[in-house]
Amino acid sequence: MKAILPGIWQWSWFSEEKQIDFNGLFLSIGEHKIIVDPPPMTAEATTLIRRQGGIDYIVITNRDHVREAIACQAEFHCQLHVPEGDASQMDLTPTKTFKDGELLAGGMWAIRLKDQKSPGECALFIPQGKGIMIVGDALIGKPAGSVGMLPAEKYADVSKAKDGLTRLLKYQFDSLLVGDGASILSGAKSVVESALVTV
Repeated sequence: MKAILPGIWQWSWFSEEKQIDFNGLFLSIGEHKIIVDPPPMTAEATTLIRRQGGIDYIVITNRDHVREAIACQAEFHCQLHVPEGDASQMDLTPTKTFKDGELLAGGMWAIRLKDQKSPGECALFIPQGKGIMIVGDALIGKPAGSVGMLPAEKYADVSKAKDGLTRLLKYQFDSLLVGDGASILSGAKSVVESALVTV
């Protein structure tokens, strides 16, 4: 687990099947301790989280990023928040579902992205500093320093999916933290803009 931004740590688990890192985030924002889309947790990650006071909330960005959320909830006795649009397609019982435009713990805003792989796909926007955007399957960080969409067959309509992603550009962000691949810690908005023009 490594500190990537003030109050934000990331740990990764390499997927042999997908040949890409699956990333989890640990956020310490004010009094809130939050993890996002947790892959299998290393002993180092668990130790750091316990030293920081544990976890208050787990936030999931889409139905396919439940990952180790249920085990983490059991271990840390925390709340589990999932997108309303995907909740019925998840094999779990969330503490809460959230909607587009909802303000979540730690001052994160939920941004539902239309026409993605799943109906509830959400990005999470943190306006602190120069702005931080967190995405699950909306964009993949591969190769490092760039972003792209999932393979076209993952979408009902790839053109509509791309249009749905342009909503991200309405927000001011410098960092893009991805669930899959390599995050971009600065200059991310221009990278996203370029990707959505050329994808």
